[in-house]
Amino acid sequence: MTIRERVLETIEKEGPLSERTLFKALQVNPNLQKEMKTLLKEMVRDGSLYRDEESRYHSSEKEGLMVGRLQGNEKGFGFFVADDEEQDDLYIHRTKINSAMHNDRVLVKEIEPKDPSKGEEGRVVTVLDRSNERVVGVYDDAGKFGFVMPDEKKISEDIFIPSRWKNGAKSGQKVVVDIERFPSDEKKAEGKIVEVLGYPDEKGVDILSIAYAMGLDLEFPKEVLDEARRVPREVSKEAAQKREDFRSATTFTIDGADSKDFDDALSVEELPNGHYQIGIHIADVAEYVKAGSALDEEAYHRGNSVYLINEVLPMLPKELSNGICSLNEGVDRLCLSVVVELDDKGKVYGHSIMETVINSDRRLVYTDVSDFLEGLRVDDSLKDLTEELTILNTIAKNRKKMRDRRGNIDFSFKEPYIELDDKGHPIKITLSDQREANQLIEEFMLLANELVSEEYSKKKLPFLYRVHEEPTAEKLELLNSVIRPFGYHLDLTKDITPKDIQELTSKVEGKDEESLVQTMVLRSMQKARYSDERYMHFGLAAEYYSHFTSPIRRYADLTIHRVIKEDLNHELNQHLIDEYKATFGDIAEHISATEKAAQEAERKVVDVKMAQYMYDHIGEHFDAKVSGITSFGIFCELENTVEGLVGYASMDDFYRFDEENYVAIGERTQKTIHMGDPVRIVVVGADPILGRIDFQMEGDEDHGEK
Repeated sequence: MTIRERVLETIEKEGPLSERTLFKALQVNPNLQKEMKTLLKEMVRDGSLYRDEESRYHSSEKEGLMVGRLQGNEKGFGFFVADDEEQDDLYIHRTKINSAMHNDRVLVKEIEPKDPSKGEEGRVVTVLDRSNERVVGVYDDAGKFGFVMPDEKKISEDIFIPSRWKNGAKSGQKVVVDIERFPSDEKKAEGKIVEVLGYPDEKGVDILSIAYAMGLDLEFPKEVLDEARRVPREVSKEAAQKREDFRSATTFTIDGADSKDFDDALSVEELPNGHYQIGIHIADVAEYVKAGSALDEEAYHRGNSVYLINEVLPMLPKELSNGICSLNEGVDRLCLSVVVELDDKGKVYGHSIMETVINSDRRLVYTDVSDFLEGLRVDDSLKDLTEELTILNTIAKNRKKMRDRRGNIDFSFKEPYIELDDKGHPIKITLSDQREANQLIEEFMLLANELVSEEYSKKKLPFLYRVHEEPTAEKLELLNSVIRPFGYHLDLTKDITPKDIQELTSKVEGKDEESLVQTMVLRSMQKARYSDERYMHFGLAAEYYSHFTSPIRRYADLTIHRVIKEDLNHELNQHLIDEYKATFGDIAEHISATEKAAQEAERKVVDVKMAQYMYDHIGEHFDAKVSGITSFGIFCELENTVEGLVGYASMDDFYRFDEENYVAIGERTQKTIHMGDPVRIVVVGADPILGRIDFQMEGDEDHGEK
């Protein structure tokens, strides 16, 4: 029995106990009391124990206390979401919230509800961990003091700012506040303004606000920048001589017109046997970012680069990401390459992973290469690469067909492209295309990722994998209920395979319901994540998959580059293997979390820019499709992917959400609204701070709150 288990057992039998009584009951050696106190603090922090006002320790489980997070509401109440997924959410009245703030980890006890028909209730016993140490909001000056109203409306109370902590802020400005004292029953939270971002309508303030609110890092620490400046600016002769030399091979990058960091390049050479040697060359970031260095620790902390429309928060300083690690045209660069022998049908005959040196002949742009490959425009600058681009495109298309045959699920979603003016205001929202050049690069990156993952899985060395598990039974049942009205059905009496999902998406291709079914299929999927254990990637129908091709912007790729390089150079000793086995699980969990945070920030910025755009179109009418149905309203999506909410209160009937069939039904008219239904809407509101857009059904403009 561990000491933790002994503590719990003793308190459950004899508790509640003071620290002194507990130590006596456990016969704790005086020399170990310091460690014991540390353990008790940890157990209180994780919710295993509860320490009351008399400093006595209780067993949380025995007292019926539950650990989870508080989900706040702008009206002051909240909901408790337990860590235990079997536990229903509990309503927390504002008088029972006990100074907890939105997203705090809390210990909660279920109580007798005042109105049982409205669900179960609870009260917050104590806050285990505060999540809002830094808040972004709008400052309101009141003379000798001020207040900040958080942008996050689920934090319902404003934050008091004493005069000494105003930091020169003026009323109406966006500010960043560090919470110095959290709220109590008697007092509001108190904070210090650490950054004045500017007025909400000033260029870049909206994106800065989101970045700060999401806890993203805008600047690199001094020691990281100092280390970056010491990294070599060019490849030395000595470094190049130790590697396979591809500088004479025809090599090029294909990226966006605005790209500044180039992770990958391709080379192609015809072999005497009629096959092709394709070099998939990936920047050797691990050569410059050494494990344990300040650069490495910062890259791990960030986990990935974050792309906020026209702003990039890079994982690595620009000296590396745009410099020595970027495969820029006309300069020597070190790479980790997957060199593959294929025929023109896409069949792989062999591959090697090697450390290389390249010199990219050309920096090509997606649009130019796509125009060339699609026969839309003959670009004279590409004529000397006609043969290389043509064979690469042929192989890429055949590789795609091979992946489709094994069950690859092809989500052809509309991605918005938001065009900003010189003040950062959105002036146009269009759909971005996935064209032939993009698909060409994607196929070779997928190939490299799979080959590397398979090789190192079979070597049974510690590694990181990109895994995507099969959908849960509950999600598949919901998907079936949505697609049933359209005449589709998944046989849930057997295990669902990627091929089953692929066949469904193929059936709807080109039909009115295509977008709806694709959306619902995506919602049924589990989230892809990183793991130190290999599982299949369901969406790609791939048995082996890792992220290898973007080490400039993803720590996952950098991590496995180190393993590969150490393996190639016979440096992977047992000590390193044991260290990797012990740490890769934690790394996978951390970078999965940073990826999720980045995606949330990226999505929030898009929502805010869309709300800014639609604010200029309030009162205008648009065609839309029903894209979501909830208990509180219907989401509708315009052709350009802008989505807004039609609240039931604004509609011509009292609608209820039929969750089993995923429809909304009018109580009086029995009118049924399905996912994918075409509708005509009018824009009635847009909140650029919250990123929220409100629609009404055309003809319902006179319906107010019922």
